[in-house]
Amino acid sequence: MKLVRYNQLEPQMPASFSGMLDRFFSDSVGATLKQFNPAVDIAEDEKSYEIHVAVPGMKKADFKIDLVDGKLTISGERKLEEKKEGKNFHSIETQYGSFKRSFFLPEDVIVDNVEASYEEGLLRLLLPKQEKKVNKAVIEVK
Repeated sequence: MKLVRYNQLEPQMPASFSGMLDRFFSDSVGATLKQFNPAVDIAEDEKSYEIHVAVPGMKKADFKIDLVDGKLTISGERKLEEKKEGKNFHSIETQYGSFKRSFFLPEDVIVDNVEASYEEGLLRLLLPKQEKKVNKAVIEVK
């Protein structure tokens, strides 16, 4: 089994016209305060899985990582600081707001040994695997 991204489907079209207007205005007016999806890279070798989440400008305390029933959830919030100090921003392309990424883990992950670290804008999770047990038997022909 592979590490699989959890995809929580968001309704594409609101159920009512007022819901469509609410979505339109909240998406355009609150563009800097809504949720965003940071880029995630997943790698695997013989001993472990690695998850890298690109979230520059955050602190270690800004993250919450939960592992419940084989579902790993990484969430956090990047806040826009209001320090202008003589600067007039003409464009802000950095995404701010909260994020939440979830993944279903394979059964071979050793849950008690999962490690997380944050350095230089990259949240790294190391998910060690259990050693594969090779069932080997010699069958005698009669």
